[in-house]
Amino acid sequence: MSKVLVIGAGGVGSVAVHKMAMNPDIFSHITLASRRIASCEKVAESVKALTGATIDVAQVDADNVDETIALIEKVQPKLVVNLALPYQDLAIMDACLATKTDYLDTANYEPRDTAKFEYGWQWAYQDRFREAGIMALLGSGFDPGVTSVFASYIRKHLLDRIDTLDILDCNGGDHGQHFATNFNPEINIREVTAPSRHWANGEWVEGPALSHKQVFDFDQVGEKNMYLMYHEELESLAKFYPEIKRIRFWMTFGDAYLKHLEVLQNVGMTRIDPVIYNGQEIIPLQFLKAVLPEPSSLGSTTKGKTNIGDIATGEKDGQQKTVYVYQVCDHEEAYAETGNQAVSYTTGVPAMIGAALMLTGAWKGEGVFNIEQFDPDPFMDMLNKHGLPWQVKELDKPLDF
Repeated sequence: MSKVLVIGAGGVGSVAVHKMAMNPDIFSHITLASRRIASCEKVAESVKALTGATIDVAQVDADNVDETIALIEKVQPKLVVNLALPYQDLAIMDACLATKTDYLDTANYEPRDTAKFEYGWQWAYQDRFREAGIMALLGSGFDPGVTSVFASYIRKHLLDRIDTLDILDCNGGDHGQHFATNFNPEINIREVTAPSRHWANGEWVEGPALSHKQVFDFDQVGEKNMYLMYHEELESLAKFYPEIKRIRFWMTFGDAYLKHLEVLQNVGMTRIDPVIYNGQEIIPLQFLKAVLPEPSSLGSTTKGKTNIGDIATGEKDGQQKTVYVYQVCDHEEAYAETGNQAVSYTTGVPAMIGAALMLTGAWKGEGVFNIEQFDPDPFMDMLNKHGLPWQVKELDKPLDF
């Protein structure tokens, strides 16, 4: 039984804390902290109503290392779970180093002023974390996170060698809004509008954003248009599975979403550089975030399912084989259990699982680790037990695109 400090009270933080509260044998004491304590109090009320558990709340500016250090020293957690914004990863890691506290996150660092995310900044902490005798687990969400664990599971149990790996992320849900994002709008739009990038034959291949489209028939969702994108797990998978010749990431988008996004780009609302308005400096994308629906408010209206998984082709017992490991999550069922829609649920549950495996010692080490570096089996078992059951299918042939 262990104390845990969760930083970030958005949809993902809410799901993670709800699921932690459902497992008091592992999480004996939970503190939820955020810049806005009212957000934490709202989550705490929901946790009490849905699980009967009481959690503590606190206010913290996670960009302020000294403030975060003070909170860690007050709470004395065994683990800090960072579910805040990716901008704050390094500051929270610095606070964990100063207090010699284990660390977990779900998304890799990116600077506020550059739409670029990569693991290099966090991998640079390897020696310092190892020398401090503490552990950092990076990317314990769904993608990155579960998708990387799926790859490890495939490599351990289903294929002797992986030649190609495609990650397919489909949100078949409908939230009833003209335009809204299912997680933080600022992060979502920066990600979607970035150039596409995939790994092929030992190098990165780049192209224009959203320029490569394919149609795929997703189980329990149906046919959807999906687009080639860059996603952070491609970088870590290419590093830890150098045998894979090609790694790609695909995400589905509806036509209405893309049309709205195109217009917003054309009029400059997705810019991340400051502009002057009425004598004040503002960043258009941050202003846009302020007027869009808050993702955590979409749970009560969202219907449909998500389907996220890995398709891998390689060799098994000397024969070519293609396998598909995926998970389907229902938005309404996720909301009934935690008060949040499935996009938050599919990230928050893996955050809880990664934290549980660290706290119980099933996953342990000193230094900075990506999730695919550990044995996938205990994580896969917990997915089945805690609301994200997965399936395995053998396909007749590799993808033809």
